[in-house]
Amino acid sequence: MPFKTITREFEGFLEDRKSRFLAFLVPVGQFEARLEELRKEHKKANHIVTAHRRLLDDGRIEESGKDDGEPAGTSGMPTLRVLQGAELINCAVLIVRYFGGTKLGGGGLARAYSGAAQDAISNAELIPFQKFVTKTVSANFASSSELERQIVILGLSVVAREYTETGVNLTVEGPEDDLARI
Repeated sequence: MPFKTITREFEGFLEDRKSRFLAFLVPVGQFEARLEELRKEHKKANHIVTAHRRLLDDGRIEESGKDDGEPAGTSGMPTLRVLQGAELINCAVLIVRYFGGTKLGGGGLARAYSGAAQDAISNAELIPFQKFVTKTVSANFASSSELERQIVILGLSVVAREYTETGVNLTVEGPEDDLARI
């Protein structure tokens, strides 16, 4: 299944019976820092519901949905299901809720949180997910320039160069599919 991801933050919004839901879709690497910022920025908010999906090195997917004080199962899991349905990976959604005075009920909360997450996703620039890996390749001095040319053509990055008596060892980083071509 082809996953999608993002490279920067996107926002969404939903209002239901005067409750406001501010959604922030962020790369998973920014999740913890952004949650801390939102807690400081929105001190009067009643809840900050979160959901994330991350691809682990062994190919498994780590995912979670946290309700942050909302009734169990009414916010975090519906938000996570939106990420799953959009086939997003290495992304997190943080939704700040300001209570509007009217209780929404379990179904209303689920619709509101998932709607806010969906709005952030619809505003996002989704790109195909590519797993980045590192590989070490070697070449003798005579063929090292051809190897370097192939690396440039494939758009890969040389992370390190180690010269030996017989040639060079290059540590190269890039999408897994492209690295397999070297």
